[in-house]
Amino acid sequence: MKSPGILKSSLAKKYVMALTGLFLCLFLAGHLGGNLQLLLKTGEEGQQAFNEYAKFMTTFPLVKILSYLTYASVLFHVVDGIVLSIQNKKARSSRYVMEKGRANSKWSSRNMGVLGTIILLFMVSHMQSFWYKMHFGAMPVHNGIKDLYTVVLEFFSPTNSVGIFAVIGYVLAQAALAFHLSHGFQSGFQSLGLNHVKYNGVIEKAGFAFAIVVPTLFATIPVFLYVSQL
Repeated sequence: MKSPGILKSSLAKKYVMALTGLFLCLFLAGHLGGNLQLLLKTGEEGQQAFNEYAKFMTTFPLVKILSYLTYASVLFHVVDGIVLSIQNKKARSSRYVMEKGRANSKWSSRNMGVLGTIILLFMVSHMQSFWYKMHFGAMPVHNGIKDLYTVVLEFFSPTNSVGIFAVIGYVLAQAALAFHLSHGFQSGFQSLGLNHVKYNGVIEKAGFAFAIVVPTLFATIPVFLYVSQL
């Protein structure tokens, strides 16, 4: 009999979901660290620092390799997530099983597919607004460097007709991310067999903290930029 292949195995899909999910958690932490410059530094200093950071992230060879790895991780995570959601839905063969699932599982764990879809739509919009423009669009230039700082400020500006909606959409997407992480972080360790009675409490608390702190800080950035320009 022909082998079904690694990604056709449900167990393999869970491993891929866990590995890519935890890798993307590292990406989120690194991306947040860079974006926090928008809060910590303002004016000419902030503009120069953020633009230099953006240039480094798009030109340094090692970072570019990590970027490709991130794109691949997102792709595998999304595809595997869709397939697993379909499989899990088919596995619920009776109303009794569904009701027991509601009684014994968190809301976020039952709606990972919906939360993931919201996050994916946000990512597409986010990349179109910033990543695509940075790489392929017409960009203003400041001190000889592409001025992503000005692009971000203008996007979340009260003078922008969609500025307030961009802020609201960003905040709502981070709320979805928080719920997604609240289950996904701990689930990733469990899927990889890295859970243990001695460490489960620590992993659960670390996951909860990560799910609250990271999305909250991300959401704070557009709110701060919008309010600071009123």
